[in-house]
Amino acid sequence: MATVPVPGAFGVLSEAQDVAANAIGHHTEPERPVTEDTFHDETDTSSSENSEKHITELARTFTQASIRNEQDEHDNPFASTDPTLDPHNEKFNAQAWTKTLVAITSRDPERYPTRTAGIAYKNLNVHGFGNPMDYQKTFGNYPLEIGGLFNKLRGRGQRKIQILRDFEGLVRSGEMLVVLGRPGSGCSTLLKTISGETNGFFIDQNSTINYQGIAAQQMHNDFRGECIYQAEVDVHFPQLTVGQTLKFAALARAPNNRIPGVSREQYAEHMRDVVMAMFGLSHTINTNVGNDYIRGVSGGERKRVSIAECCVGQSPLQCWDNSTRGLDSATALEFVKTLRLSTNISGATAIVAIYQASQSIYDVFDKVAVLYEGRQIYFGHKYKAKEFFVNLGFDCPERQTTADFLTSLTSPLERIVRPGFEHSTPKTPDEFAGAWHRSADRAELLREIEEFEAEYPIGGAHLEKFKKGRRAQQARGQRIKSPYTISVPMQIKLCVTRGFQRLRGDMSLLFAGIFGNTVMALVIASVFFNLQNNTETLFSKGALLFFAILINAFSSALEILTLFAQRPIVEKHTKYAFYHPFAEAIASMICDMPNKIGSSIFFNITLYFITNLKRTPGAFFTFILFGFSCVMAMSMFFRSIGSMARSLPEALGPAAVIILALIIYTGFTIPTVDMHPWFRWINYIDPVAYAFESLMVNEFSGRKIPCTRFVPRGGDYDLLTLANKVCVTTGAEAGSDVLDGDVWLRVNYGYERSHKWRNLGILWALVVFGCGVHLLTTEWISAKKSKGEVLLFPRGKVPELASAADDEEGAQDDRIDANTLEATATHAAAGEAPPSIQRQTAVFHWQGVNYDIKIKKEPRRLLDDVDGWVKPGTLTALMGVSGAGKTTLLDVLASRVTMGVVTGQMLVDGRQRDSGFQRKTGYVQQQDLHLATSTVREALTFSALLRQPKATPRAEKIAYVDEVIKVLEMETYAEAVVGVPGEGLNVEQRKRLTIGVELAAKPALLLFLDEPTSGLDSQTAWSIIALLRKLANNGQAILCTIHQPSAILFQEFDRLLFLAKGGRTVYFGDVGQNSSILTDYFVRNGARPCGVEENPAEWMLEVIGAAPGSTTTVDWPVAWNESDEKAEVRAQLADMRRELIEKDVETDPTSLNEYAAPMGQQLGTVTQRVFQQFWRTPSYLYSKTFLCVSTGLFIGFSFWDSPTSMQGIQNQLFSIFMLLTIFGNLVQQMMPHFVRLPLTSLDLL
Repeated sequence: MATVPVPGAFGVLSEAQDVAANAIGHHTEPERPVTEDTFHDETDTSSSENSEKHITELARTFTQASIRNEQDEHDNPFASTDPTLDPHNEKFNAQAWTKTLVAITSRDPERYPTRTAGIAYKNLNVHGFGNPMDYQKTFGNYPLEIGGLFNKLRGRGQRKIQILRDFEGLVRSGEMLVVLGRPGSGCSTLLKTISGETNGFFIDQNSTINYQGIAAQQMHNDFRGECIYQAEVDVHFPQLTVGQTLKFAALARAPNNRIPGVSREQYAEHMRDVVMAMFGLSHTINTNVGNDYIRGVSGGERKRVSIAECCVGQSPLQCWDNSTRGLDSATALEFVKTLRLSTNISGATAIVAIYQASQSIYDVFDKVAVLYEGRQIYFGHKYKAKEFFVNLGFDCPERQTTADFLTSLTSPLERIVRPGFEHSTPKTPDEFAGAWHRSADRAELLREIEEFEAEYPIGGAHLEKFKKGRRAQQARGQRIKSPYTISVPMQIKLCVTRGFQRLRGDMSLLFAGIFGNTVMALVIASVFFNLQNNTETLFSKGALLFFAILINAFSSALEILTLFAQRPIVEKHTKYAFYHPFAEAIASMICDMPNKIGSSIFFNITLYFITNLKRTPGAFFTFILFGFSCVMAMSMFFRSIGSMARSLPEALGPAAVIILALIIYTGFTIPTVDMHPWFRWINYIDPVAYAFESLMVNEFSGRKIPCTRFVPRGGDYDLLTLANKVCVTTGAEAGSDVLDGDVWLRVNYGYERSHKWRNLGILWALVVFGCGVHLLTTEWISAKKSKGEVLLFPRGKVPELASAADDEEGAQDDRIDANTLEATATHAAAGEAPPSIQRQTAVFHWQGVNYDIKIKKEPRRLLDDVDGWVKPGTLTALMGVSGAGKTTLLDVLASRVTMGVVTGQMLVDGRQRDSGFQRKTGYVQQQDLHLATSTVREALTFSALLRQPKATPRAEKIAYVDEVIKVLEMETYAEAVVGVPGEGLNVEQRKRLTIGVELAAKPALLLFLDEPTSGLDSQTAWSIIALLRKLANNGQAILCTIHQPSAILFQEFDRLLFLAKGGRTVYFGDVGQNSSILTDYFVRNGARPCGVEENPAEWMLEVIGAAPGSTTTVDWPVAWNESDEKAEVRAQLADMRRELIEKDVETDPTSLNEYAAPMGQQLGTVTQRVFQQFWRTPSYLYSKTFLCVSTGLFIGFSFWDSPTSMQGIQNQLFSIFMLLTIFGNLVQQMMPHFVRLPLTSLDLL
C-alpha cells in the first residue's frame, strides 16, 4: 500500500516471490525470468516478460493475503515488545516489521486509502536556450557581452538546444525503471522532467505526460511531494546529527491517519529508527552529518542519510539520480532491493538513473531505458534489451553485465560489432533512435501507452482516489491543494525546533558573535571613556551614539552569507514538500534571537556604562530598546536583499552601496538641515536614522548641560558678568551657563523630543515591512541554477573541431559537448606503457597502524592494527563498507591527518618517512577540487612547476605536462576552462584532470587515489581503471579505494586490502585469477562459495555481513588475525625492513625539503595564477569597480559643494571617513573567494 510509512525492508521481495511460487507449486528464483512451462495452466503467458509480470502480481497478491491472514498475530510495531519489531534490537527483522505494518493498515482501507502514481509519456521533447560552448569571460572582453545582452533581450543570440527528443515511456505503479546512459546523455534531465524540476529548460507543448490520470501541472503544484527527485549531491545542515535530520523529515511528512494511539513524536522517532536500521545508520544517530568544513559521517554514510531522508517521505513516484554514488556494492544492491519492496508492497513507482549497475542491481528492475546524447534508443523490459541490440548486430562480451553492455553502446570506442554487421549497425545517436523507432518493441510500447491513457484519462476517477488518499494524510485544516502534509503552524514549530538544534550543535557561532561585539564595545568605549556632562563632550557623545548605532545596525550584515549557505537545503526540502520556505525563514528569525539579544545586551551595556551615558533607568532601557530595534530592522533589510538576489554577488554588490547610503544619511555625518534635496529622501527610509535620532533625543532631551566655554573671554573679558556672556555652543542663550539639550538638538540636527517614540513605531513598521518582503521573496525567488556542462575556452583557443562542427550543425541543434569532443580524441591502446611517465622504485610498507581520536571527549579508534604494502608496478585496491576507514587510512598513510594519535610503522624502503614524503606522493581526492578559472593545461603546469624537483629544467616540466595530457587523453579539452561543477568540464574530465594534477608532480614514491570512479558511468569507470592499470604496468605504485567495482573492473587489481567497521583488517593479499585466491580464503574460513556469475566484490561484502540486513557467524577480523595469511604478511614485512634498508639512499639534499620549489618561485607562480583568477572573474572585478565608482559618485554628490564654514569643514572630513569605509565592503566581496581558494591550493604546494 502506498500508505506504508517506509518504502522498504531488505529481503521481503524474495520472500514474497517464494510465497507466490509455493502457492502454485513451483519454486521460482527471485529476480529471474521464467518460461511458459512454469505456468502450464496459463495459456496467455507466452514470454518471459509476461511470466514475470504474472509472478510479480501473484507475489503481491499472496503476500497481502498472507499478511491479512496473520494480522492477529502481530502487535503494533510502534509500541511492541517483540524484539523483531524493535529497530534498536539486534534481532530486528525488517521483513516482520513491514508485514506487521501492512497487516494493520490493510484492516481499514477507508482510513488508509492507497496513493499510486504510474507515469506514461510520449512525444516528450525538452529543450533549452544557450550555447553548448562559450568563451571564457575576462575583465578585458566582458564589455563585449553588452551586445550579446541586447540580442538576448530581443530574443536573439541564444540558440535552441534540444536536450531530449522524441521520448516515450510507460512505468506503471509497482514497477521499477532503470535509466542507463553516460554523463551528458540526458538521464538527469529525464528524471527532472518527470519530477517537475524543469528550471533552466522547457518541455515542448505537444509533449504528453500522464501521471495515472493526473495532469503534469497539477501533479507538480498540488501534489509536489508525491513525485520527488533525489539529486546526486548531498546537502544537509552539517550541525545536525543524523538522528535529528531523519526525525525532522519523518515529522514533516508524518500522516494524520496514523495508527491509533501513536503520536506524531512516536511515529517520527520510530520511523527514524527503522530507516536507520535498514540503511545501516543506527550507529550514527548522534553523529553530526558534517560537510567539507565540519567533521561528521563518511561520504557513503552521508549518501545513505540522503536516501533515508527521501524514504520517510512515502512518495508514490520517486526519481533517484545516481543515488548509489559513494555506496559500496552491497549497500547499493540493498538500496535497490528496498525500492523493489516499496513497489511490490505499496505500489510505488521508482525511476532510477544508475551509472554503475551490477548484474544483481540490474535484475531487480522491471524495465530499462537507454539514452544516447539526448535520444532514447530503447525502452522496454529489462530482459529484452540485450536481445534487441544483439539482433541489431552488437556483441556482449563474456562476463560483461547487461547494464555495462547497454551503456557501452553509447560509446563508439566501447561497443563491439558482430562479424558481418559492420556496415548495417547504427553508429550515431540518430541512427540508434531510428532503429528503435522502426522496431516492434516500440510499437508495442505505444500500444501499451494508449491502453494506459484509456484506463487512466486525465481528470478521471483515479484523480479523485488519489486526492482522497492525500487528504487522509494531511493535517486538519490543511488545504486539499496544498502539497504539504502538515499545517503552516506545525511547519514553523518544526523548523524552530530544528533551528535551536542547529544552534546547540555549534554554539561557537553564538559565543563568537557575543564575544566579538563585546570586544568592539570595549574598543569604542576606550576612545570615549567616561565622557562628562558638559558642552565639551557634545560632539564626542554624538559620535559615540553614531558608532553605537552603526555597530548595532550592521552586526547582521553577514546574514546574507548565512542565507545563501542554507538556501540549497531549504529548496531541497521545499521540493520534498516538507515545509514552505517562509516557514524556515520565520524559524530562522526566531532562532537568531538569542544571538541578537545576547550581542545587543553585552555590547550596549558595556558601551553605555563605560562611556558614562545618561545614568537613569529610563534612558538606559530606552537605549537598549532602540539598539535592539535597529538590529531587527537592519536584519530584515539584509535578509530581504539576500532573498531577493539569486546569487551571492548579486546580493553583496548592491548591499555595499546601500549600506554606505544608510550610513551617510543617518543624520550625523550630514545633519538633516544640510542634506541636498536630491538624496534627502534616503533619510526618510533609513532605519538607522530613526534609531540615531531617538538615541540623541534620549541622551540630551530634557537635560541642562553645563557650558565650559564662553565668549567673549580672555583678559578683562573674564571679569564680565554672566549676563554679558554667551556659551560658544550653538543653541545657547545669552546670560545662561547651561545649554538646553532640546534646543541644541533642534538647532543642530532638527531633532524633536516628540519624535522619540514615533521613531520606535517607524522602526518596527520597517521591521514588519522588511519581514514581509523577506518572506514573500523567500517563497517565490529561487537560487540561480547552473547552466549545464558547457565547455568554456579562452578566446582564440577554441578547438578546430568545434568550429567546424558549429558550421555544419547550424543553429537549430548544436550539440557539441564534452562527449562529442572526447569521442574524437586519439585514444592510446589499453595497456600501452607511456615511456616518459615517472617510474617508481621504492616500496612503501606499514605495520600495526592505529589511529585514535576523541569525539565528544570519548576516545574512538578509527584504524586498528592495519598492515600492508604497495610495491612499484602493482595496483592495490582498498575496499570496505562505508565508514570502515578507507579514506582515513589513506590520510594517515599520506601524512595528511592533523588531529588524533597515530601509532605504528610507516616506512619507505625500511626507513622512516622524511619531511619530503608528501611531495613525493600523489593524492587524488574523492572531491575534484580545482581552480575554476584555470584551463586544464594551466592546472597541470602549476602542479608541475611547483612540485617537480628544483633541478628539473622548466622546459622539461612543461614538456612533461604534454605527456600527461596525452596519457590521459585530454588533448581535445586541454585548453578548456575547468569551471565549477555543473558548468565547465564534465564529471569524467574533472576526474581525469584530478589524476593528471598528481601525475604532473612526478610522484617518486606512490599514488594514492580516493574513489576515482565515484559518480562515473561504467564505461568511464573502466577507462579510469584501465588508465591506472596502464600506469601500474609502467612502474607506478598505486593504492586506490573503490566502492562498486564490477567483476571485470575488480580483476584489474593485483592486491586487496579489505577493512571492516572500526578500521579492522579482514583481508590483505593477492586477488588472483578470477579472484580465486581471495574467494578461496573466505571459503576456507566459513563463507559460502562464490557463484560463477557473482561479482566477487559484492559477494565479499555479503559474506562478512557488511551489507545492511546481512549477518555472519564468523568474526572476520579475528579470523584474519589468527590466519596463516596474516602471519605470512608479517613475515614479509619483516623481510622488507631487513632487506630494503640496504638499498642505496638518495643523496640529493633537496629531496628532504618539504617543498620542491624555492620560496621565490612559489610566490611568483602563485601570484601569476591569482592574477589570472581575478582577471578571469569579471563579475568580481567589475563589482568592485562599480562599488568604488558608485561610492565615489555617491559621496561626492552627498557632500556636494561643502561650504568653508565649520560645518562644511566637518562635512569634508566625514566624506573622507566615509570613503575609507569602502574597504570593509571590499573585504566582504573578497571573503567568498578567500574561503574557496584554500580548498584548491593547499594540496598543491
